[in-house]
Amino acid sequence: MTDIPITLAVEDALSEAVLKAMLHQCDKPFSVGNCLGRGGYGYIKKIIPGLNAAAKGMPCLVLTDLDNAECPLTLLSSWLPQPKHPNLIFRVAVTEVEAWLLAHREAFSEFLGISTKHIPNDVDEITDPKQHLINLARKSKKRSLREAIVPASNSTAKIGKDYNGQLIQFVQQSWQIDSAQVHSQSLQRAMNAITRFEPIWEAKT
Repeated sequence: MTDIPITLAVEDALSEAVLKAMLHQCDKPFSVGNCLGRGGYGYIKKIIPGLNAAAKGMPCLVLTDLDNAECPLTLLSSWLPQPKHPNLIFRVAVTEVEAWLLAHREAFSEFLGISTKHIPNDVDEITDPKQHLINLARKSKKRSLREAIVPASNSTAKIGKDYNGQLIQFVQQSWQIDSAQVHSQSLQRAMNAITRFEPIWEAKT
């Protein structure tokens, strides 16, 4: 089976690690080229019309957070008023990509050394997944993780000094989509979209 070339567009390095894990764990052979973004949702919003136009020659997978938007369809229509090309896979994490990490409840609780009872069965219902994750890390008996993920008490930072580094390591070493998507419908929909994707190649004239 020939590899499907694909460009990624993400908000940050953590989202990039998540998308690459999803592509690696699906049953289709993808070949990742460029990864654009890492500058927040504003950058993705700015470049998505260009990505949509370029998708006819190179499939593109975009991941962003729902945040305060009403729903994924509302978000997409506000960012992309023209019709979406079939080769553009636009997926939204509800409400943040951290929820998808928490969705693998057993692995994440083991990662932090906490009980699974602290992680909801439906992580898409968590209002602020990033803050929820940080609060869970405060309960961890693993000092190195607490210091890496939780912002220092005398700091104005919203996350710890190695927040992304530790979570990326979790994604790469422990996160399993099959287990995680049971607790997140938005993750399940995203994985289904990737698994069912078939690129459309326009005939050259």
